[in-house]
Amino acid sequence: MRCARIYETGARSVMVSGLRLLLTLLSSGRIPVAPRSLLDNRPLQEFLDRELRLEGIREAIEKGALRGVVVTTSGYTTASAYSFYQGVAGIVPWTRARRKGVAAELSVPHLLASAALPLIFPAQRLGFEFHGDGGMRMVAPLSPAIHLGASRLLVIATRDERPDPEPQAPAIYPSLGEVGGYLLDTIFMDTLNADLNRLRRINHTLSLLAPARRGDTPLRRIDTLVIRPSRDLREVTQRHVEDIPRAVRMLLRTLGGWGRDWRMASYLLFEAPYCRELMDLGYVDAMARRDQLKGFLQGDASDSVSDQSGT
Repeated sequence: MRCARIYETGARSVMVSGLRLLLTLLSSGRIPVAPRSLLDNRPLQEFLDRELRLEGIREAIEKGALRGVVVTTSGYTTASAYSFYQGVAGIVPWTRARRKGVAAELSVPHLLASAALPLIFPAQRLGFEFHGDGGMRMVAPLSPAIHLGASRLLVIATRDERPDPEPQAPAIYPSLGEVGGYLLDTIFMDTLNADLNRLRRINHTLSLLAPARRGDTPLRRIDTLVIRPSRDLREVTQRHVEDIPRAVRMLLRTLGGWGRDWRMASYLLFEAPYCRELMDLGYVDAMARRDQLKGFLQGDASDSVSDQSGT
């Protein structure tokens, strides 16, 4: 794995995007040359087209090894979250406020749309609408799995829950890159925590009902095990940032996304040593809770929501 397999890393490609953005700003928008995104992720499309065998989803469903798969995107025109799912017969499409479930044969464009970080990677056209990263509009990230029939959820988070320290001196005004990294963190972290709290409240409410009354509500108990990294992944990022291609490092410095908390850099770092360290950390954290994981997957969950750091 390397960055060049995900997006164009050459100086020419990065500079062209930057120059187009600059020309658009200098012309007050009268010269319509603005880039669709800061980075071009056509290498990712080529990689997925070449390596991913999506017909395996249908084969696994037909063999009974898989109930369903769901990929969530955000529609830029309708301002709604779309959960495109491929699964067994009988799953009913759903519609909620600003989110809906749509049956579909999953394809590479669905994956590219779901991974289209706002401003960083280009949106993808699905049907008549352009779609971007699903986290932007998905306020209930646990919901699609529950609609597909899940009764237990194993959630693997990407942020430890230790609070950042309070500043001991007046902070420097945040750069565009820092604000962008903060927004991405908000998209991917806050909605998950809010949905876990909502699930916990529903489970508690159901526990207060007499068994005979629980059938009067469509709500059902969902057991959830959450694993969070035992280390701050921004610290891991900092040790590997020099592996980011030079042209992309220059772009991050220009945007002010280099240094400080390394949030923005973490979303663009795909080099093998970094990926390997994340994988090793995930393995260590899972082994530290091996017995709890085995019991949960076997249906022996003793707590409705178990949420701890990896170690």
